[in-house]
Amino acid sequence: MTEKRQLKRPEVLAPAGTLEKLKTAIHYGADAVYIGGNSYGLRSRAGNFSFEEMKEGVEFANQYGAKVYVAANMVAHEGDLEGAGEFFRTLRDIGISAVIISDPAFIDICLTEAPGLPVHLSTQASATNAETLQFWQEEGLERAVLGREVSMEEVRKIRENTDLEIEVFIHGAMCISYSGRCTLSNHMSKRDANRGGCCQSCRWKYDLYEMPFGGERHYIAEDGQVKEEEFSMSAVDMSMIEHIPDLIEAGVDSLKIEGRMKSIHYVSTVANVYKAAVNSYLEDPEHYETKQEWIDELWKVAQRELATGFYYGIPDENAQLFGERRKIPEYKFIGEVLAYDDATKMATIRQRNRFYVGDEIEFYGPGMRHHEQTVEKMWNEDGESIEVAPNPMMILTMPVTEPVQVGDMIRKRKK
Repeated sequence: MTEKRQLKRPEVLAPAGTLEKLKTAIHYGADAVYIGGNSYGLRSRAGNFSFEEMKEGVEFANQYGAKVYVAANMVAHEGDLEGAGEFFRTLRDIGISAVIISDPAFIDICLTEAPGLPVHLSTQASATNAETLQFWQEEGLERAVLGREVSMEEVRKIRENTDLEIEVFIHGAMCISYSGRCTLSNHMSKRDANRGGCCQSCRWKYDLYEMPFGGERHYIAEDGQVKEEEFSMSAVDMSMIEHIPDLIEAGVDSLKIEGRMKSIHYVSTVANVYKAAVNSYLEDPEHYETKQEWIDELWKVAQRELATGFYYGIPDENAQLFGERRKIPEYKFIGEVLAYDDATKMATIRQRNRFYVGDEIEFYGPGMRHHEQTVEKMWNEDGESIEVAPNPMMILTMPVTEPVQVGDMIRKRKK
């Protein structure tokens, strides 16, 4: 009998822009989540956490054996460092598992003024080689989030030459600039992307002109034909679901999902899929296959085309730039299960988007549970029969064809 290989289990690290998303991510299989505080992060428009919310999040995570990391990865200007020591000490005392930092000044403050709080190097620091990781390990860091520009072969070589923990991005939006260090927002909207103010101006639609010196401006022409079309500088999204074996065999410690500003529909779906894939490979590496079900699930929350970034070579503009080359099926998140009565086969649901009697809907839950059914009947909180659930967050009941659980999500395909 062949002895089963011992493979390191990488954590599935999910984004959590709010306390609700934190709980959802962990419920759907995330081993750790990363959040932002009210200071020092790069997502000023995300639902950042107060200290009280962090404390509640840590207490919830502890029940599941999960970890909570805080991103404090802004590029500091004069005056930005004020209060940082107290901030990091508070995170440590709350029980935060690590803080993600890119600026050396913040790193120094955290290590000296909040001893005992582990520091992870942010992807904003552009760590792309083993020597850089060795430097930061000697400074006292415990993990580095590699730059998204590294190839899979480079990940393997870095792992061979350092014992610092390695974290890599595996899914979500990719900044078109190097390791996220962009100044487009500074120029377009006077908001500093490196201090939390990114307005995603790369995703705006632009008209392309050429203007010869001394000549008039006109649309760019190809093969003699004038082209009048909108252009976006943003990248396609990343998805590594078909390459889980490569990531695990490379010895990666943490698989990171992008998206602190995404919905609970996105967070639950993506965490669910990657946890299932990791579990499947570790259970039986020799007979592992990527399931079409996983790929289909990720497309249900996709907003752009999906690609593998720089992992398997430098992508050209056709592979990297976002375009309208594929019509992406859109699914609408319409509700979540609050309660289920097995005797009556009735589910109590909180509505998140309008839906109707007669709609084809899908329930899904942790462990890749899901079933589809037609909405046959619905009742509001007063017990009145209704044909439509029109009001956001309204509570309703409906019969279900298969058992569901508290926390299961409901969606339907947009027409």
